[in-house]
Amino acid sequence: MAGSGGAQGQQAESAVGEAASDAAVTDPFELPGTPDAFGRLWTPHRMAYVKGGQNQYTDKDCPFCAAPGRSDEESLIVHRGRTCYAILNLFPYNPGHLLVCPYRHVADYTDITAEETAEMAQIAQTAMRVIREVSRPHGFNLGINQGDAGGAGIAAHLHQHVVPRWGGDANFLPIIAQTKQITQTLDETRRLLAEAWPGEGTAAGAQ
Repeated sequence: MAGSGGAQGQQAESAVGEAASDAAVTDPFELPGTPDAFGRLWTPHRMAYVKGGQNQYTDKDCPFCAAPGRSDEESLIVHRGRTCYAILNLFPYNPGHLLVCPYRHVADYTDITAEETAEMAQIAQTAMRVIREVSRPHGFNLGINQGDAGGAGIAAHLHQHVVPRWGGDANFLPIIAQTKQITQTLDETRRLLAEAWPGEGTAAGAQ
């Protein structure tokens, strides 16, 4: 009997020890799951676009048309020109990824006026200078994706990308996991770029 009691005692002590070690790794919210070594970059805000695609954007709810009607902070607008404005991309490839958009709801680059064309170019050039001052990138990607087949995220409203690049920024995450790690919040990025933008931004141009 004594030997049996000793074995039971050892089992009880072992159970207590396992429970203590379990407590050290158990989720404090008591949700199911097994801890592992992986980090998670949650991007649930992309699901609205993934589910709806281009069909969710119409002339009435175009985000590029709605943005100038809100505050710079709320819309992430960095600079307002007379015919065009610069806004942070909500889904940036890198910190400081800007979009230059005409206020007018126009889809094709050939449909904008000479004045809009000139100001889009001027804002893109200024954006490069400002981003260089703030972030010291090694290079840039500039481009316009035209139409659904051309890869435009919102094809109905023309926008030019200004993407700062650093050596080694295309690591295994975007290549293998289709995930980008962004090291700075959008509101902080907007503030830094807006403060470094030369001159005083004008009010939004007539739409």
